[in-house]
Amino acid sequence: MEERAVIEELLLQSRERSAEGQVADYIPELAKRTPDRLGITIHRIGQDSMSAGDCDTQFTLQSISKVFSLILALMDQGEDRIFDKVGMEPTGDNFNSMVKLELVNPGKPFNPMINAGAIVISSMIAGSSPEERFVRLLAFVRKLAGDSTIAINTDVYESEAATADRNRSLAYFLKHNQVLEGRVEHHLEVYFKHCSIEVTCSHVARMAMILANDGVDPDSGEELIPRRYVQIAKVFMITCGMYNASGEFAIQVGLPAKSGVSGGILAVVPGQMGIGVIGPALNQKGNSVAGVHLLRSLSARWDLSMF
Repeated sequence: MEERAVIEELLLQSRERSAEGQVADYIPELAKRTPDRLGITIHRIGQDSMSAGDCDTQFTLQSISKVFSLILALMDQGEDRIFDKVGMEPTGDNFNSMVKLELVNPGKPFNPMINAGAIVISSMIAGSSPEERFVRLLAFVRKLAGDSTIAINTDVYESEAATADRNRSLAYFLKHNQVLEGRVEHHLEVYFKHCSIEVTCSHVARMAMILANDGVDPDSGEELIPRRYVQIAKVFMITCGMYNASGEFAIQVGLPAKSGVSGGILAVVPGQMGIGVIGPALNQKGNSVAGVHLLRSLSARWDLSMF
């Protein structure tokens, strides 16, 4: 069976799983999404992409953006500075938990993939203002995705900013712990905005393909990301990228991946391809029900697991 037919067959089987989940509703704008949509784009290194299903559905990056804010902050600040403020270990807790900030000394976030860590990382992107920091990150995303028209979804940004009491609590607690420096609301503005960048599966697949190719754009030969920082990002995706279901995903799918509560998933097959998935219905861990099932089926069919 040709590859496109395989993708369409597996997608049809996985779409049924959408009924097992629910769209995120703690950000009101996300609650408007259609739960049974499912789309995928696969972008092999140096080849044209292949898509199936609802691949043209637009969605916001949400926590997928944490991968790229981390990489940009690493490029700006270097490893020592970043990991002085944010740890390198999985938490086993929910992505918006603040438990270990109080219970574990020092009170810094365990990793950059949870909300507390991503807020700190957002504060470490270079720029003289929140707007400059966000514009630099948006330009970075646009370059990796190959589309200069990518922008934020203003409705999602405003909805997220208006209902972010828990993220504000995390940020002010980090300020109290002297982990977060400067003006808290400025850092939250950058964080909410990069979570609200709107993309399609095609954009996400191309970004993942650049990571699969160790940070090099195969079309131009330009190094967009230093290989060392790609390596760091992939390790975090394996250990922390699927929230507190990351171990399960590593065993069942075996790929570096990052999910977002919009239902998006970015997955990397090192040296081969990048994958972008959208499936808005989420499981209790905050990951796309149908999207995870589709990636598990695809990994098994094509023997994609790294392990």
